[in-house]
Amino acid sequence: MQPSDLAIPTLPSRSVEATLEFYRKLGFDGKIWGAPYQYAILSRGTLEIHFFTHDTLLPEKSSAGCYLRVGDVEGLHQAFAVAQLPGKGIPRMDPPEDKPWGMREFAVVDPDGNLLRIGQVLSR
Repeated sequence: MQPSDLAIPTLPSRSVEATLEFYRKLGFDGKIWGAPYQYAILSRGTLEIHFFTHDTLLPEKSSAGCYLRVGDVEGLHQAFAVAQLPGKGIPRMDPPEDKPWGMREFAVVDPDGNLLRIGQVLSR
């Protein structure tokens, strides 16, 4: 069942083709539209992220990001681990950890410097 209200992040990408290739390694699938400025819609289960072309994006200066709330943060982290992202630099993936605000989270930074925080509410 699809929720009636839904927020979907839209993030910058230097190349939506390269972005699709990167996110496919994380289990996402998607489509690309348009030329020369392209747009991509990627999904993995109920997660959906959109990307737009930003030719002059500097990954090391990017402040773009989003938060993805999931039901199984450990399972998703294990699935993403197949991509063998490094623990430092751009791109990277951080290990899951419990946060003082009641979430268990990990982070992924994609090649364009977009920060995805992925979290699950901790049991109380």
